Amino acid sequence: MLRKNLRLLAIAFSEEDERFLYSEITNIHVYKNINNLLDIRSELCESDWDVILFNHDKSFLDCSTALNVLKESGKDIPLIIYSDVSDENAVHSALYSGAHDYIHKGSALYLVHAIEREIRNAEIRQAKVKAEDQIYHLAFHDELTNLPNCNLFSEKASAMFSRLAESDAIAAMYLVDFDRLPYINSIYGSGVGDRLIQQFSQRLSAYSTENCLLTRIEGCKFAFFNANVTDAESVQDFANQIIKLAISQVTIDNLIFYLRLNIGICVYPVDGGNIAQLLANAESTLSHTRYLWKNTCTYYTKEIEEVAVKRSLLETALRSAIEKNELLLHYQPIVDLQSGALSGVEALVRWNHPEFGLLLPEKFIPLAQETGLIIDIGRWVLWQACRQAGLWHQAGYGSLSISVNISAIEFDQTQLISSISHVLAETGISPELLELEISESTLMRDAETSAQILQALKDMNIKIAMDNFGTGYSSLRYLKHFSIDILKIDRSLTHDIIIDPDSSEIIAAIIAMARNLDLLVLATGIETKEQFDFLHHLRCDRAQGFLFSRPMIAQDMLHLLAQRKTGTLA
Repeated sequence: MLRKNLRLLAIAFSEEDERFLYSEITNIHVYKNINNLLDIRSELCESDWDVILFNHDKSFLDCSTALNVLKESGKDIPLIIYSDVSDENAVHSALYSGAHDYIHKGSALYLVHAIEREIRNAEIRQAKVKAEDQIYHLAFHDELTNLPNCNLFSEKASAMFSRLAESDAIAAMYLVDFDRLPYINSIYGSGVGDRLIQQFSQRLSAYSTENCLLTRIEGCKFAFFNANVTDAESVQDFANQIIKLAISQVTIDNLIFYLRLNIGICVYPVDGGNIAQLLANAESTLSHTRYLWKNTCTYYTKEIEEVAVKRSLLETALRSAIEKNELLLHYQPIVDLQSGALSGVEALVRWNHPEFGLLLPEKFIPLAQETGLIIDIGRWVLWQACRQAGLWHQAGYGSLSISVNISAIEFDQTQLISSISHVLAETGISPELLELEISESTLMRDAETSAQILQALKDMNIKIAMDNFGTGYSSLRYLKHFSIDILKIDRSLTHDIIIDPDSSEIIAAIIAMARNLDLLVLATGIETKEQFDFLHHLRCDRAQGFLFSRPMIAQDMLHLLAQRKTGTLA
């Protein structure tokens, strides 16, 4: 059954042929009869046709010529020869050249069937091509942004190297990162984050040209390979154009966001001779920018490469540090400022690296947080600290509390409560003697969820200390909302309490406020007698710092406990 509204293009048909067609094929919607090569080109260019009928015996054109024009048009339209010619060689030649069928005039039924069959075959071919195009697109394009993916980006960029090498030209790789995406996803959901990525990619696409390729690496990280640059000034100018994108706000569902970008830059050929090397060096450079001001760019240097290599070695080693027993805990005393007695200790992790020696937390904890290894390290620290506290309690120091830091990533884990319960059950220490230190910034990321988690911990009789208080949000209205026992004043405030009136007034206000809220105050970083006297006068509850003791291993801590059993640390 032929389709309705058939669009039929006839070549060199007589009036008699046309009358025959209309009598036998009743559903012709659009019909046109042409007689020369120019008209064939025009019709194929300007109109869409379902089938072409070619009258071989009436046309001065050779069928192969018409077929060549059809091929040049790029359209898949069945061409059927409808003719009185009985020369088999001519028929075979036409079919060999690409004609889809040959029907002898007068065979109307055969003609209808041939048209129906070839239209159906054409639809199948077109559907296959469309599917293959979609598969190719999915294989080589980013689904979210529709940008070329890394594979296609690398392929196109690599093809540009021969031209660059011949002309001694330079090119620049820019790795652009919008670092607030994880925060936005955690607060507003990944749907908002995805739309933000899409808008960001649209802005970046304005700078993409044939010689300036753009791809999305992952998350909100994009890469440009720019072969339009000619010197150091133009390399920087392009970076400045990208940074300007951070000026304009992005609005999604009445939510307003501002982009904070960091850019890692390396230049071909001095910073790398292939795409993989340039991307790796740009990644190392970008990692170096996370500690700098936002909306800045950093250029690759050999020093950055050395840092990246060391970081890679550290990451590899850190993954097996627990299994190899390379991690250990040091403990720092916490002193009751009024009695001078040792009331508790804080567990501080160290890494006894086989090559780099004893590493303090600032050397590897940021790396552990970036890689997610902080979860395993945090569990190990909690278990070891509680186990050690249990040993001290059995040795006669049953009132000694143990403080353990909980990172933001650990705090976000759904199994946090069950994991802590498991550790308490295994080690047997009393929950009242476990103090979990959670930074103010972590708690304020999602205040409502934080309040629920803290309440669950309080229901277990665990003590909660807000770490680094006074350095972040210091949102006083949440102090009563949160189930907190202790405010831990950051060392950046206590360091200057003697010489800086502002610091001393802030600490005095914190202590007075905490007393009204029935909270304990722990001051950190106490190193001088003057600091001690100032805090003692304000009736601060607790303190820790080098004035009392540096962090020490468990055995030394036990000796200190024995020495101070009847004495003080003041």
